[in-house]
Amino acid sequence: MPKINGNEIRPGNVLEHDGGLWAAVKVDHVKPGKGGAFAQVELKNLRDGRKLNERFRSADKVERVRLEQKDQQFLFEADDMLTFMDSETFDQIALPADILGERRPFLQDGMVVQIEYYEEEALNVTLPQRVTCKVVETEPVVKGQTAANSFKPAILDNGVRVMIPPFVGQDEDIVVSTELFEYVERA
Repeated sequence: MPKINGNEIRPGNVLEHDGGLWAAVKVDHVKPGKGGAFAQVELKNLRDGRKLNERFRSADKVERVRLEQKDQQFLFEADDMLTFMDSETFDQIALPADILGERRPFLQDGMVVQIEYYEEEALNVTLPQRVTCKVVETEPVVKGQTAANSFKPAILDNGVRVMIPPFVGQDEDIVVSTELFEYVERA
């Protein structure tokens, strides 16, 4: 694995540090008036979700880890385990449902997701950035309510609450961002 200097750490890098795998979430480069410059890095453990703040000087060496990314199709959920299938080898893997966290409701049958592996261990599941959902419940349109930035609450077919523009009605399909939990456009 390549070693990088402490000042080369960027958000999104995966590092081997203190015997664990950590993802750099936030990196601030600090140049104090006295002493050498350093990078203040917020790390998140990929295995258990712990957070850690660490200082790396430019002379510090850290191991940068490359994760292998594979596209896999979601098959089904049973006993809080999600089963995915590799579309090339047809191998199946079962992962705990909480690996998706709050994005879990956006996972749909047959959806192709990206799973990141470190050697043979699955560490992360990335959903597509945009997902099409149906509006199940929302308020009716109020005539004359066309002011800019006016949104109304809606409940989607997966139970997620989002804010939608007033012109979108019940039983319409919309595109939702899985990262921001926001309305993007009509489907």
